[in-house]
Amino acid sequence: MARKLIFVTQQVDPGHPALAATVPKIRALASLVDEVVVLAGEAVAGALPLNCRVHTFRAGTRAARGVRFEAALARELRGLRRGAVVAHMCPIYAVLAAPLVRPLRVPLLLWFTHWKASRLLRAAERVCTAVVSVDERSFPLVSRKVRAIGHGIDLEEFPCVGARPVGESLSLLALGRYSEAKGLDVVVRAVADVADVSLHVYGPTLSAAERATRAELAALASRLGVGERVALRDAVPRSSLPALFRSYDALVNNMRAGAPDKVVFEAAASCLPVLASNPVFDRFLEPDQRFERDDPAMLADRIRVLASLSVEQRAELGRRLRERVRDGHSVESWARGVVEAAGLR
Repeated sequence: MARKLIFVTQQVDPGHPALAATVPKIRALASLVDEVVVLAGEAVAGALPLNCRVHTFRAGTRAARGVRFEAALARELRGLRRGAVVAHMCPIYAVLAAPLVRPLRVPLLLWFTHWKASRLLRAAERVCTAVVSVDERSFPLVSRKVRAIGHGIDLEEFPCVGARPVGESLSLLALGRYSEAKGLDVVVRAVADVADVSLHVYGPTLSAAERATRAELAALASRLGVGERVALRDAVPRSSLPALFRSYDALVNNMRAGAPDKVVFEAAASCLPVLASNPVFDRFLEPDQRFERDDPAMLADRIRVLASLSVEQRAELGRRLRERVRDGHSVESWARGVVEAAGLR
């Protein structure tokens, strides 16, 4: 009996700055089932394998989008004998799909990894058959429905970069929006505590609050006397990440507890050492790579430990991280987790 997966997402665009990683996930799912039908707000033609079909439901109003989405879903559910519906990151998709899906006893899954809970998310959790997330702790609600399946990183997109030669200074990289949730002020304070360390931050400012945070970070770096060692830059295209990883000695990530930043796994896949505070990484990173989120002194100590490693030691650390991504956070292992949670193995 043919297995059909209906996958609902915002965008299918390998060039999208934030959502491009969805494309290799869909490709990996397509390799495990007979057919994938993608319902998306927008989609770029030719981005998916031959056993994928795409319906777009973009419209001028929210109500019209909802009507188009439900009409497309209803068509694809007709005669479905073995299949499942997966809502990708947006709880509203699961809530809208449930009245059509659940009476047919078709499994309804939500992929979600974020620290913020909402009434909409609570509603989605109630109507879903299962929730898939990176870790039990990367879903912000306590639920028996949660299945931890790791992140879905495309290792072909992030080749191993190898360790840079040990120089007089250590060059640190931070990526992501200039949001208070990123804890970049702690990172700047830690860098100020360690001589011969530079920090380059790349990220967008998508709101007034983020523009204010960037200005506050610049003022903090100046006040601490490290303005020349801290560079606050704009966002870079996703396609530039592999080259960016080759240019630094380590990634530092201080995202608030909850959803683990995907960029940590992408850097690790590239064999780039990582320093991170999120407790969700306790089974992924080694003790010397983790620090308390509000403790710049502890992060400064971790930076010193990293700076003391030889090229060979850094390279070995990077290789271990890539192996961990391959074993538990690759796009292939992610797709297997979705298919198993949907009962389609």
